[in-house]
Parts: sequence; structure tokens; C-alpha cells
Amino acid sequence: MADLKPPLTSPATGTKLKKRRRWPLRLTSWAWVLFGVVVILFLVYPFLVSTNFMFLFGKSPSLGDLENPKVEQASELYTSDGVLIGKYFRENRSPVPLSKMSPLLIKALIATEDVRFYEHSGIDLQAVVGGAFSSLRGDKRGGSTITQQLAKNLYKIRRQQSRGALGYIPVVSTIVAKTKEWLTAVDLEQRYTKEEILRMYLNTVEYGSSAFGIKVAAKTFFNTSPDSLRPEQAAMLVGVLNNPTAYNPRFHPAAALRRRNVVLDRMGHAGVLPKSEITALKATPIVLDYHVEKHIDGPDTYFRSAISQFVDAWCDSTGHDMYRDGLKIYLTIDSRMQAHAEEALHERMKALQRQFDNFWRNKGKNPWVDDEGNEIPDFIETQIKRTEGYKTLANRYKNQPQRLDSALHAKRPMKVFTWKHDDNDTTLVMSPLDSLAYYKHFLQSGMMSMDPFTGQIKAWVGGLDYRFFQYDHVKQGKRQAGSTFKPFVYLTAIDNGYSPCDRIQDKRVTINYVENGQPMEWKPDNVTREYTGINMTLRHAMARSVNSVTAQLTEKVGWENVAKYAHKVGITSPLLAVPSIGLGSGGDVSVFEMVNAYSTFMNTGFRSEPRLVTRIEDRNGNVIKQFDPVQKRAVSAETAWLMTYMLRGGMEEPGGTSQALWDYELWRNNNQIGGKTGTTSNYSDGWYMGMTKDLMTGVWVGGEDRSIHFTGSQQGEGGRTALPIFGKFMEKVYRDKELGYTPGPFPKPTVKISKKYNCVSPSEPRRRAEAVDTIAADNLLERMNSAGGGVPDSLPRR
Repeated sequence: MADLKPPLTSPATGTKLKKRRRWPLRLTSWAWVLFGVVVILFLVYPFLVSTNFMFLFGKSPSLGDLENPKVEQASELYTSDGVLIGKYFRENRSPVPLSKMSPLLIKALIATEDVRFYEHSGIDLQAVVGGAFSSLRGDKRGGSTITQQLAKNLYKIRRQQSRGALGYIPVVSTIVAKTKEWLTAVDLEQRYTKEEILRMYLNTVEYGSSAFGIKVAAKTFFNTSPDSLRPEQAAMLVGVLNNPTAYNPRFHPAAALRRRNVVLDRMGHAGVLPKSEITALKATPIVLDYHVEKHIDGPDTYFRSAISQFVDAWCDSTGHDMYRDGLKIYLTIDSRMQAHAEEALHERMKALQRQFDNFWRNKGKNPWVDDEGNEIPDFIETQIKRTEGYKTLANRYKNQPQRLDSALHAKRPMKVFTWKHDDNDTTLVMSPLDSLAYYKHFLQSGMMSMDPFTGQIKAWVGGLDYRFFQYDHVKQGKRQAGSTFKPFVYLTAIDNGYSPCDRIQDKRVTINYVENGQPMEWKPDNVTREYTGINMTLRHAMARSVNSVTAQLTEKVGWENVAKYAHKVGITSPLLAVPSIGLGSGGDVSVFEMVNAYSTFMNTGFRSEPRLVTRIEDRNGNVIKQFDPVQKRAVSAETAWLMTYMLRGGMEEPGGTSQALWDYELWRNNNQIGGKTGTTSNYSDGWYMGMTKDLMTGVWVGGEDRSIHFTGSQQGEGGRTALPIFGKFMEKVYRDKELGYTPGPFPKPTVKISKKYNCVSPSEPRRRAEAVDTIAADNLLERMNSAGGGVPDSLPRR
């Protein structure tokens, strides 16, 4: 029988044969299975991504998106009366054609970003492989083509709304996004010519300094047009595309120069320019003619920032872009009422500033004073250290105090605000210290008027002039409210069993309470430090703003409850539950909050969310979002009506603190007005909250710092600083017949009033010249702490 084993040596040569290894059949089968899975995934994966299979991959551009990409279009702001007041945009609505761009710009772009642009069909596999190997070597180099970058920029492939479930997994999300870019790039190449892709790319990409599109970029950095760019300018603009922030020539000139020279080198390698010219261009510095183009058109207003924040948040949540989608945004602001509010505030503040300047000029000192009326030493030197300008200089001249001091005293021409010219500006030669001292002399103001029934804000004036004072005193600024906070004490009482006719004696009182486990006492003063001994009705006490009655009532209802009710009706700022909360010392609040809270009384106890936007339409006029009133029951209709009746007491009760309104032309057709004045310690803040049957308006007046103020009630109380702005505003509103606001009585109650309220005090002359508001107490806890925990005899006069 023959031996079936293979020979161990070769019969021909006699050499030893190697034994042949055979792979197990099972391993070979698994290899084929794995290979098959990879092939299937490779073929199916793009389909899964493009169709967003099981919502795993997120939205990709549709066929309609690819064939009709949205052209950048400004969004427009319209007032409630149909006046266009502004636009939001990134670039001009008419893209620059390729023929209007420098040929060198296009060649520089291709040489730097995509040297095989005319050879590939959207994806450059050679660049992808090269980029991968470079990354492994630690040399990070992108492999994206111009078409891929256009796909990402044009359709925002990596934005939140384009994410699927896999988009939140690290690494996987990058792979998915990159796949979308590749697929979209291929689709773009199929539908557009190379020239169209270049045009769209250069018109949409970001160049830094908020410059989107080549037309805006050329204007921003060189004050020229895209077809007039010189070779070194074109190279710089192409260079910043790699990182618009890091290579911004305005803020990082050295990095921008290095990057520009890299672009010039690549232009030389591509044969765009001769080597000798490249060498000469690299030796030239970057010369800018820098002008940032605003992407917000229209007059600067204080409510513009609030609108931008609101609409931008809505756009983020819905996938819209207010800088490119051509939205039409309709506001609650009425352009005529806004103009009336600005005029009223300016007229009063101009006159008040003249009084303020004369007041301190006669005293021979600056208006920043301590509690004793003494000028605060080194006030400006201390204040300037809080400014951004000082921080910039201090960083520049670190450990060089003499150079820093010289910079702070260096004078130069400055355009500044003034009341002396109709356009409210002038040019003065000043140093940074001079400028700060100049502006600290100005009294500031903020006012807001709202429809209390719908929450629509009709007028918003956040300061004197937005060009010079960007700080918004309507919503951003918060100050102690003084006696305008007292109605929340009376609200708490009326909603818990009291009536406007209940009486409390005006007398010297001591309020005992416990603070941090220690027994404490507080003895509030009336403004005159005199007490009538009269058993006053609550309505009369609130109208006269009597501290002693308010303090007693606060103790009866509980200061914690006062804070709770203030929050219920619209105050959102934190409040300290202290005995003096009713006198306005529980915390700082804004005009925005106060108007909202008082509006709850007018709106039968419903608290409305203040609104600036009513609806948003798309570029074709279709309504895509309607913002309806948002209301929530805060207090009962009976309590709300009684509070409105209480606030009318400022005009109707003898000695009410709103009596100065009798001097204005507001009293036709049996008109009724409710309101409350407020003044804080040292006359630092003056307030007036005024309501008519149609509008709720709040006004604040004060210095930028609490140490800047008048020192007497004849000039500084809220009835003399803030109330006149309300009076002038309502005069203008009533005179403007097109607005449709007319004088008249408040609405009758919508429910049965079970509590006694018709208890008008004995008649006195309507206009009581000596009626004054009371001054709010300082924060009680602060005063106790400053006194080392001792018990103060009394708080400052209200």
C-alpha cells in the first residue's frame, strides 16, 4: 500500500520541503462575512444618513434646499403702527457676482483651500487621505474642499436642528456631520457650476469682525470693493478664512501677517504670481482701513437689545436666523407713543439737569457726596478703576504706574453728550478722567408704558441717549423703589381681610422683631418727624405715604407676606423680608418689574407677561408665530379693583402725593388717574408710577451712582423729578388724536365689591402745594450690620 503522506524532501533537488499551513475554514468564513458587512454598510450608510434613518442622523438639506438655497435677506422690525424702524442683516441682500471680484482673490482661494478644485466632484480623496496621515503625525491639516465648506456654511449642517440621536455621541457626531458635508458637496457639484459654487462660497463665508461675505469683508478691512482688492489684500482675506478670530488682522496682526504670507507662498507655488513679486509682497506690512459694518440698521434704541435677545432665542429654538431669513418682526411699540415718551423725558430731564447743575454750582462742590453732604474724596479716581477702559490701560501699562497715570490724564478731542445742542452732542478736549467726571454729573432716567390688559409695551425709554449711555434704566438697571413699594403692603392687607376704610393711628411706633436669634427693634420716622395722632383710613395713609401707618400695617400682615405678594403680582428680583420692606428697602427692582406689578391691579388681578413682539412673518408675509398674551391669576378681581381705587387716592385724598398732576392738561371728560410717588434715602432715586384707564407707566430718575443726587425735597423727591415726565407724556398722548387714547374714568368693578371702600377723607383744597413724598429707609439689615449689630434708634427719614 502506497504511503499517502507528502514527501519531506524534494525528489528533484533533495532539499527539505516546508510544510504548507492551511487556515481554518471557520476563520475564512468569518472574514468573508465581515468583508460583506463592511461592503453593505459602505453602500447603505450614505442612504441611512441622507434619509435620517430612525432619526439617528438628523436633517440633511432637501432637494429643494439644494436647488433653491435661500439668499441672504435682512429681517425687518415694524412698530405696531406699521413703521419700519430697523433691520438685522449680515450681508447685502444682493450677492456680489463673480465678475465683481478680483481674479486674484479667486486664484488665492483655490491655491490655499482647494488646489484640485476644478478636478474633483465635491470630495478630494487625495486631500482626505493626506489629511488623515498628517493628523496621525500630529500635523493637523484639513481635507475639506471649497464645496464641502460651502455645504457646511450654506446649510448649517452642524447646527442643533441638524443633529440626530447619534449627533450627541463624541467622534460619531463628527463622522455623521462629515458624511453630510460629503453627500451635500456631491449634490452641489451636480447642480451648480464651479463658478456658481465659488460665488456662493465667497458671498457666505465669515471673514472675522462680523464680516460675512466678501463685499462686507473688503469694506470692513480695507474700505474697498471686492473687484479692487490688491494681491496682498486678497491674500489676507483668504488667510483669515482658516480661523476668522485667530487671524483677525485688527486684533492679531502678527498672526494675520504670518497667515497672509502662507497664502502668498501657495499662490507662488500655484503660479498665480511670479516668485519675485511674491517675495516683495511678503515684505509689505498689512495696512488696514478698518470700519466695522453694523449688521443692525435703524435708530439706536434701548428696547432694541431686549428685542434682539427675545427674537434670537426664538430663532435658536426654531431653526430660523434673523440675520438671513428675511423675517418681518412686528412689535408692540407704537412709534408715535415712543416719540412722545422720548420727548417728555428729554424735556423734563433737560430742565432738571439745569437745576441740578445750578444747585451744586451754588454749593461749590461736585454732586457725589456722602450721607452728611460732604463731597467724596477721590471719587472719580476710584470709579474709573471699575471701567473697561481703565482695565485695558492697566493691562497695557502693567508695572508702569507713571505711564498709566499719563494715559489717564492725556487729553484728546471727544464727542460727548450735551443738552446744549439740538442733536445732543458736541466735541470737547478731555482726558479719560475728565470724561468720566463729565458724565457722572448727569442725572439719568428710564420710563416704560404698557397696556395693562394685554401686556403690550407701547413705549420704552431706557436713558437720555443710547449713543452715549448704553445702560438701560428700564430693565437692566435696578434701584430701591422707595414709597412706590408701599402699595404691596396695602395689597397684602386688602387680600387678607382689610378694607380701604379700616383705620390705623398715625403715631410713633417701635417694631420689635428677631434677627439671627437676637431681639431687635426699629423706630420708623415720618418725613417731618411729626405724628398727627389721627386714625387714618388705609386709603388716606397710602395717599399721603405715611410711614408710621405703613410700618404698623407691615407688622400686622407680616413682612414675609409682603414679599410674597410683591412676587405674585410681578416683582421678580430677590426681596429681603425685613420690617422696612414696605418702605422700599427690601431690595432693588427695575422699572420693568414695577410696571408689570402695578398692571396686575388694572387687569382685574391677572398678571400679564410684558411683550415686545406680537408676531413674526416669513419673507413672503406668512405668519409663522403669533405671540398671544400670557396671563395668570395673581389676586382676586375684587382685591385688584380695590387697589386701583386705593391708588386713585393720590389725586383724590387731601394731601395726596400725586397732587402735582393737577398742573397738567389731563382733566377733561371726568378723567381719573391713579399713581404713587417714591423717593429713596438722600433723594438718590425718584419714582412715579402712574395709571390711567388705558395705560400703566413707570418713571425713574436718579444719578448713575447713589451718591449723586439732590439734597432736599424741593428738588429731589419723586413728585418733582419723575412725576412731571409722566404728566408731560400723558398730555402728548391725549393730544395725539390718532392714537385713540382719551381721558375718562376707570372701569367699573366686574365683580361685587363686598368690602367698604367709599370713605373719602374730609375735603381739603384739591391742590396742596406742600404735599411731599416720604423718603425710603436704607436697608435695615445693612444699617444694623454697619452699627455692629446694635439697635438703631431710627432709620433715615422717608
